[in-house]
Amino acid sequence: MAVVKAKDASKMDQKARNEKMKELKLELMKSQAGAQKSSGKTKEIKRAIARLLTFNSANKAKEKNK
Repeated sequence: MAVVKAKDASKMDQKARNEKMKELKLELMKSQAGAQKSSGKTKEIKRAIARLLTFNSANKAKEKNK
């Protein structure tokens, strides 16, 4: 399962987060095709994508304020 913790996401650079997000989106599509309405794996993948998006937007805000 693709678990991305906040600590790991903060250590990644922008490019690495974008690559990981692409991988997670592909995995999400695969898991939704073969799973029921809402499985635990699907939920965890969605959370990981949300974490990465949050860190991306936070970094953009920091760069904008500099």
